[in-house]
Amino acid sequence: MNIDTLLNAKWIIPVEPHGQVLKDHSLAIHAGKIDAILPTETAKQKYSANNEFVLNSHVLIPGLINAHTHASMNLFRGLADDLPLMEWLNNHIWPAEQKWVDPEFVNEGSQLAIAEMIRGGTTCFNDMYFFPDKTAEVCANVGMRVVVGLILIDFPTAWAKDADEYILKGEQVHDNYRHAPLVNTAFAPHAPYTVSDEPLKRISVLAEELDIPIHMHIHETADEVAQAVENTGKRPLQRLEELGLLSPRLLAVHMTQLEPAEIQNLAKLGVSIAHCPESNLKLASGFCPVKQLMDAKVNVCIGTDGVASNNDLDMFGEMRTAALLAKGVAQDSTALAAPAALAAATINGAKALGLSEQIGSLKKGKQADIVAINLEQLETLPNFEPISQLVYSGNRQQVTDVWIAGKQVLANRELTTIEYSSLMKKATEWETKIRA
Repeated sequence: MNIDTLLNAKWIIPVEPHGQVLKDHSLAIHAGKIDAILPTETAKQKYSANNEFVLNSHVLIPGLINAHTHASMNLFRGLADDLPLMEWLNNHIWPAEQKWVDPEFVNEGSQLAIAEMIRGGTTCFNDMYFFPDKTAEVCANVGMRVVVGLILIDFPTAWAKDADEYILKGEQVHDNYRHAPLVNTAFAPHAPYTVSDEPLKRISVLAEELDIPIHMHIHETADEVAQAVENTGKRPLQRLEELGLLSPRLLAVHMTQLEPAEIQNLAKLGVSIAHCPESNLKLASGFCPVKQLMDAKVNVCIGTDGVASNNDLDMFGEMRTAALLAKGVAQDSTALAAPAALAAATINGAKALGLSEQIGSLKKGKQADIVAINLEQLETLPNFEPISQLVYSGNRQQVTDVWIAGKQVLANRELTTIEYSSLMKKATEWETKIRA
């Protein structure tokens, strides 16, 4: 049988079934999808491929899914470090956004972020930022999978003047990309403290009608929760439940401030959580109770947050931090074991975004979003257990090749759809402008 691509690898980690490692197996790709995973000797007899790769030092995994970021903010990397969240936002980030954010900023910032993510093995990201139409356009052009956030916030910005315009423009972006193979959408109200009741009620209804997720920062800091109680008499989660937002459509980001009863309620209502450990550590926002959430069967995935508060889009680093932090917070060395951390960075993100039938694990019929990592390097030898090596020792520089929907977007560390030197030039030009 003739196929497009055959990948012969030392190991394949499909993620589903949980914890499985297949040695000396091959993955067949045809028409953008996974045709089969089978022993290499069998694959060579069954298939002839237009492109065949011998990856004798590599492990293949599903593409990593960055469940929460603000891609264009790559242009603000390191702009205002080591500050409390609200000081960082009010005195630095929001003024910089007011001055600089426009379609060109989002276009070029998104390109920079996407290049970094692809080089780090991320094949899909869930974004929240202004001008989502530009982010969607860049992703469609370069072959990156994305869930673009249809941003909603009460105050005017360069993107929209009020809630009505945010929602109208968001619906237009959804309509324009509803048939795009790599672009999905989600409503993205910024946070409980920046979006009032009536717009939230509207998007709760619209999300059902359009059958798309809702993506929102919630319970990020103790101060946020305390101010909400002072202003409304309610914790934000209680208010959002009363407005109809707590459902399997909701991806709640950060969630560092949770009471036991809230955890049980999140499980009952099917809410997913995007855990951003490094951003939360850097901003001293608190600790997401990952073990308690997972013990309650809440779906927990992993995101980096934006580069302005991280300061990278490295999902390998994020997996490791998430695993180690979960153990420390729970005082339990078994919390978020390596296979669970890898699942949180892959299939759990796909579930949260409503994409688990398409991506997040390596299965026949799923999209061929695949990452090859060279584990036979000094930093990851000896290799007793490939999943543990990935999570606790591996790094993004070991990613050699990446395919999205069967198209190779990284070949031996070289980007194939984005011009590297042009990106470098644009990044330094933006640094000069923003410094001035």
